[in-house]
Amino acid sequence: MLPHLHQPFHTWPPYAQATAWILAITLTLIICVALLTLWERKVIGWMQLRRGPNRVRILGLFPGLGQPFADVIKLLMKEVIVPQRSNKWLFRLAPLIALVPAFAAWAVIPLSPTVVVSQADAGLLYLLSLTSMGVYGIIIAGWATNSKYAFLGAMRSAAQMVAYEIAMGFALVGVLMATGSMNLGTIVRSQAGGPLTWNWFWLFPLLMVYFISGVAETNRAPFDVAEGESEIVAGFHVEYSGIAFALFFLAEYANMILISALTAVFFFGGWQGPLQGYPGLGQTFLGAPSFGWLLLKVFCLVFLFLWFRATFPRYRYDQIMRLGWKALIPVTLVWIGVEMLLAHWHVGPWSH
Repeated sequence: MLPHLHQPFHTWPPYAQATAWILAITLTLIICVALLTLWERKVIGWMQLRRGPNRVRILGLFPGLGQPFADVIKLLMKEVIVPQRSNKWLFRLAPLIALVPAFAAWAVIPLSPTVVVSQADAGLLYLLSLTSMGVYGIIIAGWATNSKYAFLGAMRSAAQMVAYEIAMGFALVGVLMATGSMNLGTIVRSQAGGPLTWNWFWLFPLLMVYFISGVAETNRAPFDVAEGESEIVAGFHVEYSGIAFALFFLAEYANMILISALTAVFFFGGWQGPLQGYPGLGQTFLGAPSFGWLLLKVFCLVFLFLWFRATFPRYRYDQIMRLGWKALIPVTLVWIGVEMLLAHWHVGPWSH
């Protein structure tokens, strides 16, 4: 790629452009995750009438803005303690298994009408396979430490993730039925025309199931039994410290952004604008589809993650499993049947 740096970007070969976008997306995600930790603490502080981080500055300005970077430096300087009787290779590998899928999934997510790393026709299957990998990181982390407490915590977290992963998969089956494609760019383009043509309108129950399952899949409140194991200390990563401990939370926050982006793509039109087609707007920012609309939708959906944590009490484990198996999965199955009837009668997205 280096010999092409002096040339205009659009003249680079496809492999060089893809590499450049991968680097740009990865670096942007890492910075966004760092700032998301600060935003979360500020939002929860605002909701609970506290100030949040306000000490660490950058260049003497913006109180609290330097807090995420101070946290990174602190975690890098802390010792990573590996238990003596653990499987040391798997113990170090588990955080990476949890983290890599959260970044690799962005390869098929269309950021704008022209920007996407891979136009894979089986992008939906690619996402399903990657999101299934996260549970392996949790199981391996709990098993490799050779601690019964960590292993039981890993089993509880894995059972929760598997239950809600099934509901998420069925919700995506409904999206596939409505759009007729597994290519994420095609899914976004099929929703062109304004808010009432987006999938949320006809697939509202599946939207609710998908987003609730996404909150549970990322082990976020009120489904954070992994972090609240016995209300004492975290479960599967109880033996982790330093940067190895931080990688699990980096994966959690990266998955929050990923779930929000996928929700926007599948149900809210992705980079499609809500004012598209209005007279007079033409190809202005308000009228044209662009990355800005996707960013705004992701921002609002991530805010819901923070709002839930500041608002809802933690569910008991039996309540979490009952919701996943006895409520969300049946809802998806029923609505897939409703979609079948809508398709038979050519209603909504099937009228074309």
